[in-house]
Amino acid sequence: MNLPRLRRLFKPVIHPVLHFYWRWRRPLTLGARALVIDGHDRVFLVKHSYVDGWHLPGGGVEKGESVQAALARELVEEGNLKLPAPPVLHGVFFNKRISRRDHVALLLVRDFHQEAPPKPNREIVDHAFFPLHPL
Repeated sequence: MNLPRLRRLFKPVIHPVLHFYWRWRRPLTLGARALVIDGHDRVFLVKHSYVDGWHLPGGGVEKGESVQAALARELVEEGNLKLPAPPVLHGVFFNKRISRRDHVALLLVRDFHQEAPPKPNREIVDHAFFPLHPL
């Protein structure tokens, strides 16, 4: 059995346990997501090994880390995208679907470099740029 299938199989058990732990360990969680738009008006999305569908790149902000630093780190890890300039904050949103303490900062990225496509790994199994306005 492959790793993504195992993760999905055990998610109903592991997910509540982890959130119980995080509730006591981290009273508030903060994530950073990027809306990366290239020069052809396409948005960059990633496909995770542990959840279905395509998603905006990003992840959790660690203790002592800024939102911009967390986003820059996640964009390199998930898309081999490097930021020569700071992204623009679009907004901070309450994500009650995950928990009653989760907040996500959404930043707009139009200035970036991708020297080479990212290699699929255990977390990100696919990536692509999609048109903002499908034909």
